[in-house]
Amino acid sequence: MYESIRERITRFLEDIKNPICAEDIARVFEVDVFEVYLHLEHIAKSIRRESSGKKALLMVPPWCRKCGYVFKDLEKPKKPSKCPKCKSEWIEPPKFIIKSLE
Repeated sequence: MYESIRERITRFLEDIKNPICAEDIARVFEVDVFEVYLHLEHIAKSIRRESSGKKALLMVPPWCRKCGYVFKDLEKPKKPSKCPKCKSEWIEPPKFIIKSLE
């Protein structure tokens, strides 16, 4: 049976023990990082709907390695390009995992 890339990423994120960044997901599945972020948006909606709210794609928010600013209010999964506080581009990327909410 053929699994789509989103199904494979979903299964991967359900099976891992620790959150993982989009760059590492892209390396595992040999796709572009931008593509991973697009898939993560859809996976977040699908996993919540298909599990009736019992599972969710969780995100450890990105943060600035220079000043410690945490990007808490992101609406979409992405890596910000620079810190709004200190203007540093030394940003720790967001990390993702699928967990049961029960």
